[in-house]
Amino acid sequence: MTILHVTRASDWEAGLAAGTYEISGRDLSLADEGFVHCSYPHQCAATAARIWPDRPDDLVVLVIDEDQVRADGVEVLDEGTSELFPHIYGAVRPAWVSEVRPARWEGDTFLW
Repeated sequence: MTILHVTRASDWEAGLAAGTYEISGRDLSLADEGFVHCSYPHQCAATAARIWPDRPDDLVVLVIDEDQVRADGVEVLDEGTSELFPHIYGAVRPAWVSEVRPARWEGDTFLW
């Protein structure tokens, strides 16, 4: 299954350089939260609008293969109160990311 993570391009590039991506969400590290916040495709636009209301122009969407994450022994849990979101309980390995899509807003619509 495909899961998604919206982030700044510079944060992803720093993770690539380091060998693992360890940003949980906007201005939060994996160490802060204990997991990396993700979304399912149908949740991505609403998540981006909620987390990035200032609509920065340097966002990307990491397309992550959940099966690869699990195959590497890292837990992915669906968690939330009113809606369930996938959370990756470990650093994201670049090999799990099948695509990095540029993202942008057109009006109120988040495109990725």
